[in-house]
Amino acid sequence: MATLLDLTSQGDVATISDESKLSSVTLMTPQQLYELWERQQWLSSQIDLTQDRTDWLERVDPEERDQLSWFLSSFFIGEERVTTQFSGLVMAYESQSEEAFLATQQVDEARHAQHFNRFYEQVLGYDGTFETRLDRAREDLNDAFKIMFDENLVEAGNRLIADPSDREAKVDFIVTYHMLIEGVLALTGQYFLTNFLEERGILPGFVEGFKLISQDEHRHVAYGTWYLKEAAADPALAQRIQDRLIELLPTTAMVFVPPGIDPTEDWAMLGYTSDEVNQFAFTALTRRLKVIGVGLPAVAAS
Repeated sequence: MATLLDLTSQGDVATISDESKLSSVTLMTPQQLYELWERQQWLSSQIDLTQDRTDWLERVDPEERDQLSWFLSSFFIGEERVTTQFSGLVMAYESQSEEAFLATQQVDEARHAQHFNRFYEQVLGYDGTFETRLDRAREDLNDAFKIMFDENLVEAGNRLIADPSDREAKVDFIVTYHMLIEGVLALTGQYFLTNFLEERGILPGFVEGFKLISQDEHRHVAYGTWYLKEAAADPALAQRIQDRLIELLPTTAMVFVPPGIDPTEDWAMLGYTSDEVNQFAFTALTRRLKVIGVGLPAVAAS
């Protein structure tokens, strides 16, 4: 089985991708991304989940429910985690336009968490409060997820809160959040989960909101790519980007592995193989690194 970590050991990203024009891509600025945010507004509370409840009870079999519950819980908890841990980056703005856009990201993440909370309450039937639903969803998570979101992300955010002017801490946070959590984990999961639900023709309300969430996430990742490209002009920060990626890629790869499955073996989730998932994630990551202008040195799987 080729894992995400194995794929990154194939060599420098600049030699893997033949999309030579990527390095000269013109990225949207924070001001442009803020203006795009204004044009792409949506209301989580207005999405109709009536058919989703019927589908969940009548068209999703028990095995699919177990797999979907793990998938959905990872997103639900992930949205809550990034919402609460984002304040440090907002404090670290370097221009008024960046400040405005970063504030929109935190609002987006709160909206995403609200979408999942409504889905868990109205479709899955989780009674109680927002907090009790989060607690129940946490029971589905694997250990790598908890390390990534409760340790690595929190630590990076706390360093920025302590010193918003620390550019190394800012690079670490953006690599963790925008490149790996959003750019690798979220967008990969969104791609496969959306495909599965659309092919089955189920949970239309969830899919409607999930596609809007993905739209927001692409805007966020665009900001992270812009910032890291700017930062990488400093050789020391370019090295910092590489070091942070190498440090966190093993944990990132393990987040994809469903609980109870041997990570050294091939696995499948909702009909998609581990090779398909890891290849999709690796391709997306390497393209962004090519735009940033930072290669990923070979790393050894361990």
